[in-house]
Amino acid sequence: MSGAPKTVPAYTEYHPRWYRKRVSTYWWMGNWKYLKFILRELSSIAVALSVALVLLEINALCHGPAAYARLQGHLASIPLLVISTIVLVFVIFHTITWFNLAPSAMAVRVGGKRVPGIMIAAPNYAAWIAVSAFIAWFLLRS
Repeated sequence: MSGAPKTVPAYTEYHPRWYRKRVSTYWWMGNWKYLKFILRELSSIAVALSVALVLLEINALCHGPAAYARLQGHLASIPLLVISTIVLVFVIFHTITWFNLAPSAMAVRVGGKRVPGIMIAAPNYAAWIAVSAFIAWFLLRS
């Protein structure tokens, strides 16, 4: 029997077919927590747009009053006002959700005990209100 050729079975990897429940592309819209997470992530685009707008304004200021006046004329158009309003809403949403996440991101301990979340989030909101009030006072003073 030593002279008989041995047949080697062909090797194939075994890939079991896992049961996977079909999930909609919009699965995150069914739960407010997931929707809020996705909206917060998308709001980063609005933050980037607002930064780009500030850079455009600085560039226009560097090129003189005429260039800045032209930019302000473009920004006063109805479509850009609508886009700016949407961007503002998303930036405010981004800020609020980020401030609410700060206590989870910063585990501050004093005397071996964790500081309550409100003690971490409240100063952020207070600083936001103070800076906004100062800017409003500066822009609106007569």
